[in-house]
Amino acid sequence: MGLYAKPLLFAVLSAVVILVGTVVTVFIPMLMPSTQPVSDYVKPYTAIELEGRDIYIREGCNNCHTQTVRPLRTEVLRYGEYSKPEEFAYDRPFLWGSRRTGPDLNRLGGKYPDSWHYRHMQSPQSMFEKSNMPPYAWMAHNRLDTGYTRKKIAVLGYGYADEEITAQLVAYKAKVTDHAYDSRAARDEVTPEALRGELTEMDAIIAYMQKLGRDVKQLEAQK
Repeated sequence: MGLYAKPLLFAVLSAVVILVGTVVTVFIPMLMPSTQPVSDYVKPYTAIELEGRDIYIREGCNNCHTQTVRPLRTEVLRYGEYSKPEEFAYDRPFLWGSRRTGPDLNRLGGKYPDSWHYRHMQSPQSMFEKSNMPPYAWMAHNRLDTGYTRKKIAVLGYGYADEEITAQLVAYKAKVTDHAYDSRAARDEVTPEALRGELTEMDAIIAYMQKLGRDVKQLEAQK
């Protein structure tokens, strides 16, 4: 007898126990600083990198590429240092991915020059004959829309003032349109003449890819 003879009371008490267990094991850890590490060496995305990240999400790149180097010998040898939690402090949403149709991109930043990315985005098969990645040449034909950049950065809490956002966009535009830009020839090959003085979607996604893992590499270089 006792509690087992009172099914309604048993059900209510079971629900309470499950609820308390869920709160303790799921929701409380979400609010603990130790589960959301932030390091000084990991910097928020700049305005142009954030726009490139949004294009990466829009095109579903995370459906084929992961951004998590697992602590496995083979992956560390291929990609570099394994991923740490604090690297993703400014990622909302996370883009870890699960399908490794293409290579992991978490340490892509700085591995190749911008010129390599312009040519690879235009025609992956021109760089790797057996690549199954589709071409994204049309991105260089689309002027980058920065109409919501300030709002996105405010919502994500990156802490940039309007003047800083403007300065970041102006500086990156000046960089890729400068005659001395070291990847100018490759950019001009893929960018229509009418847009060579503007920021394009391809400029933005390349800026984002050059950010991936860059902070970690700079930290390791200082050791």
